[in-house]
Amino acid sequence: MCSSEIKKEKRFNLLVLITQIGLIVLILSLWEILTRVGILNSFIFSSPSLIFKTIKDLLLNGNLITHIFTTFIETAIAFILGIVLGLLIAIILYSFKFIAKVIDPFLTLINSLPKVALGPILIIWIGANVKSIIVMALLINLIVSIITIYNGFLNIDANKIKLLKSFGATKKQILLKLVIPASLQTIVSSLKLNISMSLIGVVMGEFLVSKAGLGYLIMYGTQVFNLNLVMSGIFLLLVFSYILYKIISYIEKKLIKN
Repeated sequence: MCSSEIKKEKRFNLLVLITQIGLIVLILSLWEILTRVGILNSFIFSSPSLIFKTIKDLLLNGNLITHIFTTFIETAIAFILGIVLGLLIAIILYSFKFIAKVIDPFLTLINSLPKVALGPILIIWIGANVKSIIVMALLINLIVSIITIYNGFLNIDANKIKLLKSFGATKKQILLKLVIPASLQTIVSSLKLNISMSLIGVVMGEFLVSKAGLGYLIMYGTQVFNLNLVMSGIFLLLVFSYILYKIISYIEKKLIKN
């Protein structure tokens, strides 16, 4: 790519960023104005100024860091377990076609099941603790990771596999030298799905059993009918998910570049 094309791409990306920031500022400004003039009821809809005040109060009270850290740790554990187990199970399914055929309908069945329906069972089986939250997140992210990575394995060029077989390559060599390296883009893409699914699962789990975390913050705000607290929790989740997405995108660029 020549220098002029690079400069053009940078200008385009800068324009996109400025437009995105402008759109956010516009929405927040309209929201604030509508609540101040009374068109929107600030008690029900809250407002940007009230949200920022609530976040500031949480920060000064020392509760905000605790809630963010709790959600981060739970999400990180669920994410790591989900991607590691997802990759291992996908490798097993790819290596053993019989197991893949047997498991396939069960994967589809579990994937279509609303995981929140299993919440009460998890509480009874595991207890109302962090383990239930992580298992809830795993139920959501693991199946998606398995299906995504396994389908990536299946989409490898069959002619390349035949070529390696003609040279006497074993199944293990084909897997390690061709299938996994060729599926790197798919595996990295599954990271983005996994991190979002992990966060969704953690928040759902926190709705049910947690005493701390952003999900708990939202649920507690709902119970005491404090909409400022609810909207603050939602806003923090948006920021939190954006940061996680950027981290995964950075990892993706490094892995694909290398």
